[in-house]
Amino acid sequence: GMAAPAALQRTVVSPAGRHTASLIFLHGSGDTGQGARTWIKQILNQDMAFEHIKVIYPTAPARPYTPMKGALSTVWFDRYKISNDCPEHIESIDSMCRGLTDLINDEIKSGIAKNRILIGGFSMGGGMAMHLAYRFHQDLAGVFALSSFLNKDSAVYQALKRNASALPELFQCHGTADELVLYSWGEETNKMLKLLGVSATLHTFPNLHHELSRTEIEKLKTWIVMKLPVETAKTN
Repeated sequence: GMAAPAALQRTVVSPAGRHTASLIFLHGSGDTGQGARTWIKQILNQDMAFEHIKVIYPTAPARPYTPMKGALSTVWFDRYKISNDCPEHIESIDSMCRGLTDLINDEIKSGIAKNRILIGGFSMGGGMAMHLAYRFHQDLAGVFALSSFLNKDSAVYQALKRNASALPELFQCHGTADELVLYSWGEETNKMLKLLGVSATLHTFPNLHHELSRTEIEKLKTWIVMKLPVETAKTN
């Protein structure tokens, strides 16, 4: 049979106190887990860290990437073009869903309940997170997508049309000045997911390009702690 995918490289920010929840942050195309962590650290002047939540930044394996004429890039999946108006490269998306499922399972094996795991990311990372959660792991605590989108006929929409169970909440942020992933693509993604039963919010950032901002990360942190509150110690 197929060889098991190699475990994804990752950089981790450990919780200050007892670890009771986990957050998986997926970088944008061509970046690395370490790169995403450093970027956020520069914006906040410190790591995005929590008392009880472990923050995991995995790195996508390098693969040929069509928008770069087939050059190797650390991307979660391939795309025919950077547009919401073309088919998805479903083969590469599904194969990465398997690798990221292994990462989720590592956290579960270490004693973290699945509804205490959040997943999200920036740009392509947010798109990947939506596929992973809404198609394969609908019992996660929540999903966030920063400057991200889904293609018009996304497999995510197809899966949700057939779905009847409760779905993780979506926290979306997008800059109106984004010239790579248009604001309208993010907005359309938000509207479609809402129509299909996802509780989704879209935070709009005027004049923000394809980037992260401090206000956005602070908003995200507040939402993370709301979805993954500190667990009170259980008394016997």
